Parts: sequence; structure tokens; C-alpha cells
Amino acid sequence: MKKTIPLFKVYMSPKAKEAVNEVLDSGFIGEGPKVKQFESDLKNYFNAYKDNYDIITVNSATSAEHLLYSYFKKDREIVTEAYSGVAYTNYKWEALQPDDEVLTTALTCTATNWPIINEGLNLRWVDVDPLTCNMSLDSLENEINEKTRIITVVHWGGNPIDLDRLESIVTAAKKKYGREIVVIEDCAHSFGSTYKGRSVGFTGNYSTFSLQAIKHITSGDGGFVGVPSQSVSKDFRILRWYGIDREGPRADFRCEDDVLEAGYKFHMNDISAAIGISNLAEADFVINSNKSNGQYYNAALADINGITVISPVEGADPAYWLYTFHAERRDDLMKHLDDHGIKSSRVHERNDRHTCTIPYRTELPGVDQAVKTMISIPVGYWVTPEDREYIVDVIKKGW
Repeated sequence: MKKTIPLFKVYMSPKAKEAVNEVLDSGFIGEGPKVKQFESDLKNYFNAYKDNYDIITVNSATSAEHLLYSYFKKDREIVTEAYSGVAYTNYKWEALQPDDEVLTTALTCTATNWPIINEGLNLRWVDVDPLTCNMSLDSLENEINEKTRIITVVHWGGNPIDLDRLESIVTAAKKKYGREIVVIEDCAHSFGSTYKGRSVGFTGNYSTFSLQAIKHITSGDGGFVGVPSQSVSKDFRILRWYGIDREGPRADFRCEDDVLEAGYKFHMNDISAAIGISNLAEADFVINSNKSNGQYYNAALADINGITVISPVEGADPAYWLYTFHAERRDDLMKHLDDHGIKSSRVHERNDRHTCTIPYRTELPGVDQAVKTMISIPVGYWVTPEDREYIVDVIKKGW
């Protein structure tokens, strides 16, 4: 029988079934004590308490993106309390106006960008670095202007973007144009990645994470928002559940008082949270496995003709949800791998070539170049030392 190594595989703790059964037997399966526990466990995992971050779980990372964009469509009083290179700040956020723009990358899952469009905001593409597949910071410097209000970056495959340079660019733009600019880090690929010793998504920006089935850690489906301020996190908790304060007093326990701002039904439930709690307890095993395999590939593939590996920026420690590299005659390599039972993919189609993004079309030569050569191979916890040696040997045979 031919060996088969999948590109993705769900990790599920053996303890998850018992945890779910406990919830099912409790008679309470909505947003309850397990959700609170999961949020607390996540904050402990990311050391978020230390940096004054809060974590708000939701039913998907896409919902997390919607929450953020919706939040910034209104005037807000914001206190940024989390760690950053500057002192804590108080400022008035002015609601996004019709001409304001969100700068983002086209090389990502559609979950990054469809919320921008569906929230009625102006999307503008920034090109990528054709090697790393992350947003090109040179391109970003050229694209920022007086209309820029939000910048959304993705850490492709879990490989962190240069966050220090990103902060420098944004700080200079704020000073030049006299407007607040928010950075949102889409961390769907980067649970467990660090940058200069700090967890990606918790270095002073807003962030979204995915807990979808095949991510590092899953809650069945789900996600969460990282908010760099305990003082505004209540707004997000209210917004994720119809605009109703679940913790506030009510004359009738089933009937809400006045709703000030229409919200969403984006909350997580206790079934998902129970799965997430069980898997989070084993996160180090999953992430360390990915890192070990990714680092092995970095060394083993570096000197193969026709292969270009992606080196992390200084200070970055990728969690390698994907192991992406570049290959000459990429499609031939993909067929060669498949013939030997090794699954591979580009994983995400470029978003700017879909019919629904025609209004935002622009020239993106970095994306054009990247999609011709990029390829991702199995890197997760299921890839044994023998498997990864086999994968490298198959590549070395040539294609």
C-alpha cells in the first residue's frame, strides 16, 4: 500500500469527549462557565494578564474580524493599555468615514477580507513579499496615505512579519497625517508563534485567531479576539451578543433592557469551549511538533537545486501551521509528491482574482510571482521523523 501523508489533520485530545459529555449532561450548553474558563486558560497561555490584554472568544475567526471592523465604524473612547514601545495612550477614535481605507493583503484566506467588504468598508490591496508571502512593508510604506485607518496583516503560515518595522511605519504615518491608524494582526496561521520573545498577536495591536478544525488548536470551530485594553473589552463582549450586556442587571431575567448598539450572535458555546480547553492543555505538544518539523525542513531543503526556503525575520520563531517554500516547476513537484502519497497545496487562492473583488483590482507583482512558485507540504504533529525524511528524500529525487 502506498504511503499517504496528509497536508492537514485534526488534533483532538483524548480528554475532549469526556469534557463534551460533561457539558451535555449539565443541561447548559450555551455561553456559560466553560467559555469563561476557556478565555481564562487562553489568557494564561498567552500571558495576556501581564500585558493587560483581554481575550474574547467567538464562534469563528471570521466573526472575530467582523467584530473588529464593526467596532471601528463608530466613535469610541479608547485606552490602549497593552504592551507597546510607547507609553499607554488615551485617544478618541473617530468613526470610519466613507472615504477611509483598510489596507490588507490579497494572499490569504477569504476570511481575512470578506468581513471588510461585508462591513461596507473600502478595501485596498498591499502587495506581498514574493519570498515570505507576508505583506511587503516596502509596499505598505508606499500605499499608506491620509485615507488609511486600518492595516490588516497576516503572518503567513505562522511566520511573523517584521513587527518592529511595521510599528515604525505606522507611527510615522500617524505623525504625518495626524490620524489614528489601527493594526489588526490576522493570526489564524500563527497560534504559538513568537516575535522577540512575545506571542504574536499580543505585542500592542488588535488580533484575531482561528480555532477552526485544522488549526494548531481547535474548539471544533471558533476563534477569538485579542484586545490590547481591559477597559474596552466589555464593548466587544456586548457587541458579540446582540449588543446586550449579559452580566448587567435585568428586571426580567429573559428580557433585556435598552440595546444601545445592535450587535451580533457571535459568541462561543460551552460545547466548543470544552473541546478548546482539552486541546489547549496539549498545545505545547502540537506546536513543538510543528516547529521541529519546520526547522528540519529549513535545514534539509536549503541546498536542493530548484528549492528556495523562507528564512524567518530576526527575532521570529514561527509555529509553522504551514511549511511553505518556493519551487521551480512547482506544479510538476506537486504531481511528483502526490505520486508518492504526499499531499501539497498553495492552500489559499489569491483573493484579488475573485469576481466579487473586481472593484478593488490593482497590479500586485509580488503576489503574481509568489503564486507561481509557492507550495506547502505536511508539517504538523502527525509527521513523524521518518515521514519528514521520506518527504525530503522524495523531493531530492527530482521532479
